[in-house]
Amino acid sequence: MDILELILSRRSYRGPYENAPVPREDLCRIMAAGLAAPSGCNKQTTSLIAVDDPELLSRLKGVIDPPIAETAPAAILVLARDIIAYRDRCYSVQDYSAAIENMLLAIKALGYESCWYEGHITDEDRIDLKLAEILGVPEEYRIVCFLPVGRAAGKPGAGPKKKAFEERAWFNGFGGE
Repeated sequence: MDILELILSRRSYRGPYENAPVPREDLCRIMAAGLAAPSGCNKQTTSLIAVDDPELLSRLKGVIDPPIAETAPAAILVLARDIIAYRDRCYSVQDYSAAIENMLLAIKALGYESCWYEGHITDEDRIDLKLAEILGVPEEYRIVCFLPVGRAAGKPGAGPKKKAFEERAWFNGFGGE
């Protein structure tokens, strides 16, 4: 599958996963893809923690309410640090977003499925803080995303219908040509 086909076929997967471990080699490849993402002023504000230990993963999933990815055999947690990059600006949101998209594409390319869970863990009930405590994450980092990784137990759905290209993309000005 070429890269454009991969991009156009990737969908968020929220279904059950097969009961099969994800090899560390694959997790390393996925994380390497994430860390290869562009970073504002090369501040490299994004860090990653892969969890493949079933007991630890169970503890993490146990604090996520409502539950998500209950059968995923592995997960990657995305951490961000706020580092001023340029003109008093921090680009950590852009940095970790690029890293997550790279990892989602790598996950798909390797035959796995995933879903970007961010708001669910960072909203007012602060599940991210519970996850950070379990993983021993230092205070200067914040967990911004939980990415389950595993093989789909069923056939992934087609995903939501996207608006027509012409409704969201133009040439030479808004609504042009």
